[in-house]
Amino acid sequence: MTNITIYHNPACGTSRNVLALIRNSGEHPTVIEYLKTPPDRATLVGLIQAMGTPVRELLRQKGTPYDELGLGESKWTDAQLIDLMLQHPILINRPIVITPLGTRLCRPSEAVLDILPQPQQAAFSKEYGEAVIDSNGHRIDKR
Repeated sequence: MTNITIYHNPACGTSRNVLALIRNSGEHPTVIEYLKTPPDRATLVGLIQAMGTPVRELLRQKGTPYDELGLGESKWTDAQLIDLMLQHPILINRPIVITPLGTRLCRPSEAVLDILPQPQQAAFSKEYGEAVIDSNGHRIDKR
């Protein structure tokens, strides 16, 4: 088994599907419910750097105070956006997965397949029935 961590929100279907895909590969990840245990500044900055994405791309809009805080405005610096994510962890998009092969915001859920060290062990369908992995363990791409 490898060391895998998921920053997870159990109320999020995408996050639940990613966790299930990780487990379907035979892994037992460390699950951090980031709304209960938010990352500290150094951890959040490290995740952003490891993903190689702009801070703004990690902001979640749906179901958050994004609009009421005016976060769509370009006036916010990266440091200010990080401060706001630390104050309001719901603004951190999820799920973020860390594996030996990389760190990634796994939206859509199939994105986790690119960083899992082990292949899927069985066919997998998302919560709502959409197939992701066939019975031979092959990824089914959306087309």
